[in-house]
Amino acid sequence: MDIFFYEAFLEEVDALKRHLPPSISVGFTPMTVQESFHTEPPCPLVSIRTQSLIPISWAGRLSGILTRSTGFDHVRRFRQRSGDAVPAGYLPLYCSRSVAEHALTLWMGLLRKVPAQIRQFGRFDRDGLTGSECLGKTLLVVGVGNIGIEICRLGCALGMKVLGVDIVERHPDVSYVSIEEGIGRADVIVCAMSLGEGNRGYFNHGLLRKARSGAVFVNVARGELSPHEDLLRLVDEGLLGGVALDVYENEGELAASLRSGTPAADGRTRALMELLRRDNVILTPHNAFNTAEALERKAVQSAAQVQSFLAKGRFVWDVPE
Repeated sequence: MDIFFYEAFLEEVDALKRHLPPSISVGFTPMTVQESFHTEPPCPLVSIRTQSLIPISWAGRLSGILTRSTGFDHVRRFRQRSGDAVPAGYLPLYCSRSVAEHALTLWMGLLRKVPAQIRQFGRFDRDGLTGSECLGKTLLVVGVGNIGIEICRLGCALGMKVLGVDIVERHPDVSYVSIEEGIGRADVIVCAMSLGEGNRGYFNHGLLRKARSGAVFVNVARGELSPHEDLLRLVDEGLLGGVALDVYENEGELAASLRSGTPAADGRTRALMELLRRDNVILTPHNAFNTAEALERKAVQSAAQVQSFLAKGRFVWDVPE
């Protein structure tokens, strides 16, 4: 077998089969590496998404890793912990627009109180459902990379005042501010930043409690950036007007628990399940990337990565060192 794909859902498998040449032998599973109980690599080249944890015992037994994601912190973590400098590729360009539009969907859902509207439909009850418009509101985008700049453009198109926070201020049409200034001015806060060892827990209680009254927080980047227990506390204290998440702290364990129906006992998952009970919270299953257009781009770019590695021993887009 030339390559084995983990975390491959049905539509993705169909798209990959269309774009990979028949000369390449492939295997697929919808499960993560840990859910599959594979004790050995099924072949030297494997492809994962963000929920798979590659066993340290596989170090030195893989020729390459392709993560079908824009983030690559999980691959870096494997290389650091194992000491294995295995070649690794990622997909930096395929889903910027789809994730940005999902972020927009989430913050508008919060501003218009969509969870409460759905729950009150059975009584056709409009009490407490008065929402807010985007026009004139201030949008803070933290992490103005490929995804973040698309979020900024959507905010501008809606007539919002858009602010950006980033270490590298690469876009001249973005009004950059410090995180302290931005948090205090924003009506909508969107996390689109990359995860690194130095910014875990970045959107914690101490930072987000400085947000203006009624501000909503959306995370479409990495769950480790916004601790579940802190978000629950912020919602219950009324310090945030709403929270929407597409990514989660302990996502691999959480996904396995929800798929199997086995309750997870850790505090992070308990806090998340408690958040889900709130009328001003929206949770989606790490699905921001998942549009027909992005799926096609993902399959095309994954096929290009695989063919390049099998032919030349290197990826088109390498995970940065």
